[in-house]
Amino acid sequence: MSHNSIETRQSQAPCVATIGFFDGVHRGHKFLIKSVIDSAAEHGLQSAVITFDRHPRLVLHKEFQPRLLTTADEKLRLLAATGVNRCEMLHFDEQMAALPAYDFMKTVLRERLNVRRLITGYDNRFGHNRAEGFDDYVRYGLELGMEVERAEAFVLNGVNVSSSVVRSFLSAGETDMAAMCLGYHYKISGTVVGGYREGRKLGFPTANIDVDDKLKLVPEAGVYAVRVRIGDEPGLLDGMMNIGTRPTFDGTSTTLEVNIFGFSGDIYGRRITVEFHRRLREERKFGSIRKLIEQLETDREEAERSLREEKEIDAE
Repeated sequence: MSHNSIETRQSQAPCVATIGFFDGVHRGHKFLIKSVIDSAAEHGLQSAVITFDRHPRLVLHKEFQPRLLTTADEKLRLLAATGVNRCEMLHFDEQMAALPAYDFMKTVLRERLNVRRLITGYDNRFGHNRAEGFDDYVRYGLELGMEVERAEAFVLNGVNVSSSVVRSFLSAGETDMAAMCLGYHYKISGTVVGGYREGRKLGFPTANIDVDDKLKLVPEAGVYAVRVRIGDEPGLLDGMMNIGTRPTFDGTSTTLEVNIFGFSGDIYGRRITVEFHRRLREERKFGSIRKLIEQLETDREEAERSLREEKEIDAE
């Protein structure tokens, strides 16, 4: 894996490449990257993925707050797992944003990264103001000694899989649909911080999570069946998570609280990762603490059943 900024110049082996932000590295991205790897093998070249260290709109629109599916580190790990030879993470700044598509293809893709074949996503645009399209890239490529082709869309149940489709599923709490598009369960990582301790009094002690990256998308409020990794420890622990404002206790700020089944260790200050499996219900206000406890017991049973059934299906 190599990281580059626009200023650096280095000698690179000739490659077949694709370019994009690749938020989430979902099944559509993997489909595209596989075509890059296959094309590289066919032409005796290296395979490369070219991406950016931050969302381009963060540079172009300072007030824009993207809701990201992956942090930069998560994205690099997922890209490495595709088996591509090289991942070039470019530093996206105002200087790069100002480059017209031709200049970007010439100075960055051809001269610095030695791209000989460029496979673009079905709807991908790049260059200043994204003003040009695929036909322009083909024409510029001919001039620069770079073959340009467009990949097919990856279609799942009649839907073109994209990062925005995944975001819309997560925003609606449909974490199972998001997982189908991603090819893995959506995750959030953070540090366990002090909470309100109401869960402990109810018999459902929870770890209150301060999410690592404030731009990371948090799924729709509600109760979820989840699996939890503590630090880098092997194995995942079953649990349930509540995202919301704790209306029974007249809360106002949104919290992310996870109850790990059968776990009693002290993980305050530890980093944990929560993997979302299924949304059990929406968050709601209960008329009494007793009714809340009864519902939490039902939630736990449903979460345990859901996670157990999923494990059984995976084992088949």
